[in-house]
Amino acid sequence: MRSPRDFFKPLAVGAPEPLREIPFRPSRVIHFFPPANAKMVAKLPDIIPTVDILLGNLEDAVPMADKEAARAGLVEVGKTVDMGTTQLWTRVNSLDSPWGLDDLTTLVTEIGDKLDVIMIPKVEGAEDIHYVDRLLAQLEAKAGLTKPLLVHAILETARGMVNIEEICGASPRMQGLSLGPADLAANRRMKTTRVGGGHPDYVVRVDPDANDPEAPRQTFQQDLWHYTIARMVDACAMHGILPFYGPFGDIKDVVACEDQFRNAYLLGCVGAWSLHPAQIEIAKRVFSPRPADVAQAQRVVDAMGDGTGAVMLDGKMEDDASVKQCKVVLQLAHDLAERDPELAAAYGF
Repeated sequence: MRSPRDFFKPLAVGAPEPLREIPFRPSRVIHFFPPANAKMVAKLPDIIPTVDILLGNLEDAVPMADKEAARAGLVEVGKTVDMGTTQLWTRVNSLDSPWGLDDLTTLVTEIGDKLDVIMIPKVEGAEDIHYVDRLLAQLEAKAGLTKPLLVHAILETARGMVNIEEICGASPRMQGLSLGPADLAANRRMKTTRVGGGHPDYVVRVDPDANDPEAPRQTFQQDLWHYTIARMVDACAMHGILPFYGPFGDIKDVVACEDQFRNAYLLGCVGAWSLHPAQIEIAKRVFSPRPADVAQAQRVVDAMGDGTGAVMLDGKMEDDASVKQCKVVLQLAHDLAERDPELAAAYGF
């Protein structure tokens, strides 16, 4: 057992000190790109200003024959492409793959000063984070880095879900979690072939009409991922890290994509993945408070004065808990407005 005093000491001589608090930067959209695809890389200067996070994907969707080329392509992007204020992340190959160790070793020593977060897939327990934590400290020391790299875990197995609290608290490097619905569905033996989103067979049905028992009964499709997202949000909030919805696979169904992203936003997620440029605008819009919501939040805060007691506003009781809720919306709005002038204007800041 480690002493709490040791938790914030570097795990290797010469490595930077761990962060004591995970900084919140606008993270509405994590846009994935394939670093081995020269045509996609050539479009990055146009894409970078439109996203909060750009992620070079080395894992799924990269054929085995292209793994090394993808790694080399990301190194080249890190060395040559101006990211401005956009974060640069990577998703490395899983820890049980032949490429995961080389991904970490190469990226940290070659472009560790350009990377913000390393996404680790298929994390199943704290031991996975402990391994990455120590290895990154050794590589940071070797590369002479002055800021610690952060770690983002993907929840893709039932074991990972069961161990979610331990994963969140495994290291000061933990930046956040993302839901990996496709792999998690397979691991749970869920009977869906969709990548995120609902399913037309997962429904509740209204009771029979007592006057016409044979009449058709209306059904309402439910959210397969409500429990999982809510548990993930609670675990992240407990440990001061950030929860994200993962991929929505049906690129053409922008309506259902927006609905799924909004469900995650309302439950407490800060952003979602974008697999196609069409999803960038959806994620940015959904994970930004509506101007009307910001105005109402400010109205409640103003009406409450010192934030104690209770007031009636438009026939609704507002008290100190209301103020806390409203301040969450206002803080997010101010954080986003600093990066997005259009939002700042819409919010009247």
